[in-house]
Amino acid sequence: MLNILNIKNQKGFSLIEMMVVVVILGLIVLGLVIFFTGGARSWILGQSQLSAQRNARQAMDRMVREIREGKNITSDLASDSDGDTIVVSIPPLGSELAYIVTYKLSGTTIVRIKNTISNLLIDNVLKITGEDIFKYYDSVKQYIPDDSNPDINLSNNISKISKVHINLKVDIDKDNKPDITLNTDVNLRNYGLQE
Repeated sequence: MLNILNIKNQKGFSLIEMMVVVVILGLIVLGLVIFFTGGARSWILGQSQLSAQRNARQAMDRMVREIREGKNITSDLASDSDGDTIVVSIPPLGSELAYIVTYKLSGTTIVRIKNTISNLLIDNVLKITGEDIFKYYDSVKQYIPDDSNPDINLSNNISKISKVHINLKVDIDKDNKPDITLNTDVNLRNYGLQE
């Protein structure tokens, strides 16, 4: 009889109390999972943004370095009215022979073509209507072609181009809005060089 009284006087948790504790703990864990998942997602997005920015800078540096060594822009450029192609004649430098290099936007990719060998330079390039990737200027910083002056067109003045402006826009998340924009001016170091 003493054992029966002992069992009745023991305090414990009821099933409802246990269910309430499990639900509360579940909500706390769910909140923590949502918080850490959002943080991880932000970190991954930030890493892809940094990677794309690094790739865009490397591509821009590569183009600038090679265009700067250029002697002139070749006449093949006159057929490009979109401003998304540049063809540069590079003179012989040291032990390297002279060559022609082309940077061309193909879809959303800028391709580098040297002596018919093409290499992918950068992907996810955004071409905005009305904006050129490559713009050309003469030695007095006059834009070629000048729409206000029909005498200053690209095909007639291609030999006067001594400066190139590069406007590179990269769209990582493919929402048709540039996530990374890089601009630079490049003077052709060997412009007008006599052979």
